Amino acid sequence: MVEGYCVKCKAKQEMSNAEEVTMKNGRKAMKGKCPKCDTGMYRITGGGAKKK
Repeated sequence: MVEGYCVKCKAKQEMSNAEEVTMKNGRKAMKGKCPKCDTGMYRITGGGAKKK
């Protein structure tokens, strides 16, 4: 499981239904839901876009 910060609970929580996504700028992130309040959570994991 991936840990992220829930802005509604104001605490770190384990994400449920976490999946890896790629943002528009090419960076990788994990997207999931808070198990307590069901709010969407997002955590940037790295792998920045390559500059030319």
